[in-house]
Amino acid sequence: MPDINLIRNISSGAIKEADKAYRKQPGSMRIGSDDVIVPFSEIFTTAVDNINTTNAYLSDAENEEIKWSLGLTESTHDLSIALQKAQIALQYTVAVRDRAIAAYREIMQMQI
Repeated sequence: MPDINLIRNISSGAIKEADKAYRKQPGSMRIGSDDVIVPFSEIFTTAVDNINTTNAYLSDAENEEIKWSLGLTESTHDLSIALQKAQIALQYTVAVRDRAIAAYREIMQMQI
């Protein structure tokens, strides 16, 4: 079972910003052994922003596919870039989701 501290190894800009915004507030979550507390609302907001970004990349890729298939553009370069961005963003989102589910399962297995 992976350790919940591994989620801190993700190096996206959003995670780095959340890392900078650590504050001690009521209703916060303790992350790692650094005695640092992160408000859950910041974690949730960052996750929602990442999902919105992924959706935007997927939409852009779909639009580029439609333009190319209708003959509105002949730039396969733009199409391949949009598809690659969408693929990487989706892989990242799935990886974060998998880590969150693993952390949830680990928490659920803890005995009270």
